[in-house]
Amino acid sequence: MGAFFDDATTPYRLGLAGMVAGRSDIAWRDRGFLELTDRKKGVALVSGGGSGHEPLHAGFLGEGMLGAVCPGHIFTSPNARQVLEATRAVDDGSGVVHVVKNYTGDVMNFGVAAALAAEEGIRVETVLVGDDVATDLGDGNGDGGGNGDGDGVAGGSGGPGRRGTGATILVEKACGAAAARGAELGVVADVGRNVARRARSIAMSLGGARTPGSAESFSLADDEAEFGVGIHGERGVDRRKRMSVEDAVAEMIDEVHGAAGSPDRVLVLANGLGGIAGLELEAILALACGELESRGARIERTMCGNYITAWDMAGFSLTVLGVDDDLLDLLDAPTSAPAWDAPAPYSGVPEISDGALDDLPAADSGPAQPELSAWVERVLAASDELTELDRKAGDGDFGVNMREALAPFDLPLRGTVGAVLHALGESYLVRAGGTSGAVFGLFFATMGATAGDAESLSDVDLAAVARAGLDAVVELGGAQVGDGTVVDAIEPAVLALEDGGTLADAAHHAATGAEATADRVAGKGRASYVGDAAKGVADPGALVMARFFEALAG
Repeated sequence: MGAFFDDATTPYRLGLAGMVAGRSDIAWRDRGFLELTDRKKGVALVSGGGSGHEPLHAGFLGEGMLGAVCPGHIFTSPNARQVLEATRAVDDGSGVVHVVKNYTGDVMNFGVAAALAAEEGIRVETVLVGDDVATDLGDGNGDGGGNGDGDGVAGGSGGPGRRGTGATILVEKACGAAAARGAELGVVADVGRNVARRARSIAMSLGGARTPGSAESFSLADDEAEFGVGIHGERGVDRRKRMSVEDAVAEMIDEVHGAAGSPDRVLVLANGLGGIAGLELEAILALACGELESRGARIERTMCGNYITAWDMAGFSLTVLGVDDDLLDLLDAPTSAPAWDAPAPYSGVPEISDGALDDLPAADSGPAQPELSAWVERVLAASDELTELDRKAGDGDFGVNMREALAPFDLPLRGTVGAVLHALGESYLVRAGGTSGAVFGLFFATMGATAGDAESLSDVDLAAVARAGLDAVVELGGAQVGDGTVVDAIEPAVLALEDGGTLADAAHHAATGAEATADRVAGKGRASYVGDAAKGVADPGALVMARFFEALAG
């Protein structure tokens, strides 16, 4: 199931209704378009295209941007009648600029509408956006090479030319700002054409789009990536074995910056195609900025977010726009369009590091601690298994947190028992994060403080040390046996030791307690949020604690 709806028409209709319901400044006109109400007089902008690219185009309705938007069905161009009606509605005699992405259906329908409007005496100028270098087959017709001298759309070998993608919103914003300042129709259109000439984009993805009622537009193996994808779920121009994201971004920036004419001053836009996380997109922006700086470009502005999506495609596009002071003024101008985020002045990409990591104890000097080392080795070997358990009952980060905390240590662990336990605790607290970082960190740090300077486990009162760790964990989270947490494994082991049992006894009781968590509805921790859905899944933290006592038993 790729969507909550099983057909494409229903979310189209309800989605448009929801857009209007959420805004008091726009209205749906029964001739098939969305209109900005109470628009100020002057040159108006009309754009549109297939739905499924939200927030494009409706999110850019607003003073200082679009006056009307013609939405087609998902990934389908609007018809000429919609465009004509929108053009009629917004024209006050000042003229209308059509901002059109270079896709055949859009070009044809906007072209027909412009011709019909002209017959009625409405002045229309068309700005065609064609920035996608993946479809640049220029042979000298048009600019073809991004040198800033053509019309912004290469027409190589009589083909359709570059597709219109990420630069569309930059064109709309610059034109809208010029119109808001009272510029004449021809000036507004020239502003848009200037932006279209100076911007180039390219996209890549790890899979296709999965619109309601349809199969994924294309699929990839886990080790493949698609370069040059379009915004309608189209396959790209190059399918490859997946490279590192650093190398991919470097290649993409090299291509679009060069195709844009290698401008000295740039705006860079990292645009999500609908299926990747915001933090990942920010990371891609950071890589792109580094690449542009390595090429000697001065980054004036950055933009990062989902602006022109391809429904749910797991990919991104990068756009580079050559800028000057006049263009920056237009892009920085205010607008009421809700989806427009003001371009951010660039302040550099800092080196993000955690200074606390430099101060963590290494546990690499002194007597070896074979039992604790064996436990670390076993947990690291099982990290994938632990993550899979956590996916079933939690948020799927447990194995990763274990690896973050334990992998930095060289084995065997060395130092007094107290020092090694303290080092483990500090590593969990600083490196692991999340609930497991706090719980395991406190458990080991407390045991370390209690164990003192003993050089081997045989010299430690393990009942007292483990009791101190258990009490600290219980006080921290309030968990009791039966809540489906680490306490289910730790407490039976501690009680066995306090009753004079051996480490083997403690390990047996810890394992029994950990296994029992699979039969209970968790009362604490991540698994408690999913209730019965976690039944049948042993708590991974309890399993790790059971293995801890097993390692101590040798």
